Amino acid sequence: MKKISQKKYEALQRVSNEFGIISALAIDQRGALKKMIEKYQQETANAEQISQFKTLVSKELTPYASSILLDPEYGLPAAKERAETAGLLLAYEKTGYDTAKPGRLPDILKEWSVKRLKEAGADACKFLLYYDVDEEKAINEEKHIFIERIGSECLAEELPFFLEVISYDAGGLDPNSIEYAKIKPHKVNKMMKEFSKDRYNVDVLKVEVPVNMNYVEGYGLKTCYTQEAAMAHFKEQSQATALPFIFLSAGVSANLFQETLQFAANAKSTFNGVLCGRATWANGVEPFINNGEAVAKDWLNADGRQNISQLNKVLQSTATSWHNKIEKNEV
Repeated sequence: MKKISQKKYEALQRVSNEFGIISALAIDQRGALKKMIEKYQQETANAEQISQFKTLVSKELTPYASSILLDPEYGLPAAKERAETAGLLLAYEKTGYDTAKPGRLPDILKEWSVKRLKEAGADACKFLLYYDVDEEKAINEEKHIFIERIGSECLAEELPFFLEVISYDAGGLDPNSIEYAKIKPHKVNKMMKEFSKDRYNVDVLKVEVPVNMNYVEGYGLKTCYTQEAAMAHFKEQSQATALPFIFLSAGVSANLFQETLQFAANAKSTFNGVLCGRATWANGVEPFINNGEAVAKDWLNADGRQNISQLNKVLQSTATSWHNKIEKNEV
């Protein structure tokens, strides 16, 4: 069982519910949210629009979430409007990656440090890393060193470190293709094993499910995995780490994400909650742009609230408590 300091432990409690389940709302999207807004208007999305939408989501939906994940670039006004019961995670990474260089190398927000995120009210630091376990050694070693640095910063500030790891294929396979689906379990589970090592000082892993559910027997038009094989991949994922881990929604529909969590539980996955973004609020962007804040607020209070309430209900019967994996260091 992993031991962490009392301050880290208390901070983890602030981003979780009373049962040690993380039911967090993610709206740290920057580039992705900008594109979503621009889908419904002719001009470029501006900073005020992005910040306003984040604030609206925070205000209306955090009463039903254990915490919210925001970015310090556009999300600090939204952080101030969150419910008193909701903890705060702040993203430390610069959005996107340099497409001109190989390796999808990570970068931090230059104007920020873990100390400053903490001073801004963060209960935890989140960092997103793209990682291909089969990429050349030099690139992955550079990423290992980068994450070691952030882990050391979080350790020094006694702030929980949430590492979000997204798999990809350096050879260029489409992540939504059946070809990629065949190798996804290997990439996701091996990556989790790597970043569970003590040297990185990660406290919680934010991860993809190890299969593409659209290719699981009975869930999509094409089958890449039988249900039995898919369940084995979920079980292998839990065995790959002793750390708490939570699932990201990866932009799938609210219904499919909820079905996925139930499938994971049936496979005896020991996941500890979710950091769910677009599956909860994505359909609120259109009314926000086309009809204004009041109509978007109504959508969030109806459909958005229903999405998050249904998700919470599913989590009650599927997720396990991180209290089973982490304890306070009494020294």
